[in-house]
Amino acid sequence: MLEVNRNENIELLTYSEVKKIEGYVGNYKVTIEKKPRYTTDECNGCGACSEVCPVYTSNYFDEHLGVRKAIDIPFGQAVPFLFDIDRDACIECFSCVDACELDAIDFSQVPIDVSIEVGTIIIATGWDIYEPFGEYGYGEFENVVTQVQLERILAPNGPLEGHVHRLSDDKQPKEIVFIQCVGSRETERTYCSGVCCMLALKNGRLLLEEFPDANITICYIDIRTPEKGFEEYYERAKDVGIRMIRGKVGEISEDPETKNLKVRLYSTLTDKIVKIDADLVVLSTATLPSKGTQQIVKVLNLDTNTYGFLTESHFGLMPQETKSKGVFIAGFAQGPKNISYSVSQARAAASKVAELTAPGQIDIELITAEVDSEFCISCRRCEKECPKNAIRIEKDIGAFIDEINCDGCGICATCCPTHAIDIRYYRDHQLFAEIDGLLGGG
Repeated sequence: MLEVNRNENIELLTYSEVKKIEGYVGNYKVTIEKKPRYTTDECNGCGACSEVCPVYTSNYFDEHLGVRKAIDIPFGQAVPFLFDIDRDACIECFSCVDACELDAIDFSQVPIDVSIEVGTIIIATGWDIYEPFGEYGYGEFENVVTQVQLERILAPNGPLEGHVHRLSDDKQPKEIVFIQCVGSRETERTYCSGVCCMLALKNGRLLLEEFPDANITICYIDIRTPEKGFEEYYERAKDVGIRMIRGKVGEISEDPETKNLKVRLYSTLTDKIVKIDADLVVLSTATLPSKGTQQIVKVLNLDTNTYGFLTESHFGLMPQETKSKGVFIAGFAQGPKNISYSVSQARAAASKVAELTAPGQIDIELITAEVDSEFCISCRRCEKECPKNAIRIEKDIGAFIDEINCDGCGICATCCPTHAIDIRYYRDHQLFAEIDGLLGGG
């Protein structure tokens, strides 16, 4: 991120949200809302404001397992390294204002709209995590955490500085159970999240490094390790003592005195009921399309699959392209995938952008729709049916074709009730002449 921020050819707009996109490939106009931090660019990150702030609030970056001040750095590696104020938690005592020697705190800031013109767009919005409240005691039992929360617990810059202990009593866990596919591979979300198996194996090994005497069990439906080196990693995890049980956990209960968790599951391989008295239970929860995906779909006229992930033009031939020309997708925005797959897809999307933005001219389709305004009745059927959003109805001329986005699919011509739309170079009389030629030549 630091390297990106230092690149003179990259403008980084953080703590911002895209509000509106207009135009077409080569001429997109994007409106971006820059949210107020209530600190200015004069802030040098000294931290004097945070030291005097009397208010503590939950730290969203640490999955609400730790705390932060009402004025604080979002996280240790934040770029740019600027403090921001959580106005929902701030009591406006203005101690920070008095402590700041650079007068870098400004409570009068409001959201600002910025307009930029771009030629192409890459959507790489990542993913959100499924919150399994009500499942396996999550939200009810203190020692049931998600895999993302465990990541922050294990992190050296996390709320526990990388030293794992139970949230209920600071006790070091000796019996740890991972439960896979929580919220996924079921009726509502039948897809595999793609990263959970390797994440559980990796975190299991990290826990064993800190607690060599611990017993770690992974309860799974099936372990999916298809990428290069993944199967070998799985075998090494078993070799160091991680126990694998194929089966679904049926019940978890808590001992109110010890806060231990009684886990009951059925092993499909041994046909036996297994009971484990666990200190810590970790849930590998489903990955979800990122918040705001549906808003992106409406603004850019894109499609999603059954689960809400953005879809590509063709899975095999055009995996980065969308139906809107000049708009590409990469990473988890398209669907669950691991880091290496996301990186390779991002590189592919960048190369596609380079093709369109390189100096010179771009060839567009010659076969496009055209309208005979004499017969157009402005019924808007073509406008509604066009998958490329390349048709709009204008007051005086009727249907207007955007030839840059039109790919000559012919859907508009087939749905027009007055035959006002035809496809250039594929007109009816041309097709009939071709058919007559073929039949006559026979």
